[in-house]
Amino acid sequence: MNHLGLIIEREYLTKVRNKAFIIMTILSPLIFIALIMVVAYLTNLNNSKERTISILDETGLLKDAFVNTDLETYKFRENVGLENAKSLVKMDKDYGLLYVTKGNDSLELTNGVVFYSEETPSLTVISALENIVEQKLTQIKMQRNGVDVSKINNSRVRIDIDQESFSGETSSKLDNVLKLAFGGLSGYLLFMFIIIYGNMIMRSVIEEKTSRIIEIIISSVKPIQLMMGKIIGTSLAGITQFVIWLILGGIAMIIVSAVFGIDLAAMQSPQQDLVNQAMQDPAVQGKIANGMTAFFNLPILNLILAFVAFFLGGYLLYSSLYAAIGAAVDNETDTQQFMMPILVPLILAVYVGAFTVIEDPHGTVSVVFSFIPLTSPVVMLMRIPFGVPVWQQLLSLALLIGTFLLTVWFAAKIYRVGILMYGKRPSYKELFKWLKY
Repeated sequence: MNHLGLIIEREYLTKVRNKAFIIMTILSPLIFIALIMVVAYLTNLNNSKERTISILDETGLLKDAFVNTDLETYKFRENVGLENAKSLVKMDKDYGLLYVTKGNDSLELTNGVVFYSEETPSLTVISALENIVEQKLTQIKMQRNGVDVSKINNSRVRIDIDQESFSGETSSKLDNVLKLAFGGLSGYLLFMFIIIYGNMIMRSVIEEKTSRIIEIIISSVKPIQLMMGKIIGTSLAGITQFVIWLILGGIAMIIVSAVFGIDLAAMQSPQQDLVNQAMQDPAVQGKIANGMTAFFNLPILNLILAFVAFFLGGYLLYSSLYAAIGAAVDNETDTQQFMMPILVPLILAVYVGAFTVIEDPHGTVSVVFSFIPLTSPVVMLMRIPFGVPVWQQLLSLALLIGTFLLTVWFAAKIYRVGILMYGKRPSYKELFKWLKY
């Protein structure tokens, strides 16, 4: 493969010098940061909305249940009927009216509470009102039944079950959360990288094929060399673009914050304020320390090596398939019939990882799909943080590499015939015929 280096260099330089590539490399982080700023601003604006809620309580039991906050103000309407209360709420432009009906038994209010508003109310507001009413009426009912509520509250016990393997290795729920986070992020990055840069390889092949440049190139270069050069060159261009995004994103974030005076740390929702207050709690600080311990308990070296190996293996496997599709068709419209067999294993891998590996990382389904080459890059990466034997990782990687080599061989055959075929969309039957040439 004496021409492979030249092909890789040509493909890489063609990509990075392309105007569209340069423009999107520069604009993408700026657009992303602008999106973050807008979302943060809108979230802060929505969470800082002040609401006045009127309450018409015919039972008289909820007088002390509602406590005003910075965002919610509760206004009791007394000695008025329902229609008059509605009119007053509209006149005062309150957010809504909570109407509590007085029935035969004032504690049975399952169907006796109605919230009136001009527009559809927020689910968060309705849930908060339901919790307040439920807690207050439950407390009153318990007291009427002779139950000492304070004793019940003092009797509540919280248990955190420690986890330990038979070999003495300790873990916790927090460890599992970190493992899930790493596995999910790894699988998602691989999925997006394959979709974005796999399509770039396919479009590159189609462009050269339709411009007839490929006829000149193929006279001095073997098809497999050309295909591998495109895959590796495009991959390097993608890595370059990703690194530039990180650098430009960091610089742009600092500049935007300084020029416009936007402090993302100050744009916090009420929930974030509660989190900050909780951080001062010694118990919470202890959990943070446990989280750091859990992080360092992860097999960091194994995770890094496995991520690199399975990421590259999975990307190269799918890239060869994308290149073969590009060689088989004349335009992107014709690629749709061939894309589904590629996307289905990827989507299946994500679903298996999200719903099966999380529940049982060592179950039969998780193990089987971590060995199937088309799904193993995602599923195995999500299993490894939970402790996968080295022999399973090596076997899965060997199957992935072997399948990649086999796929490259098949894809090169399709590539060799397809790059010189014009004017006709091939069927699956014709593709199988090409494999025999």
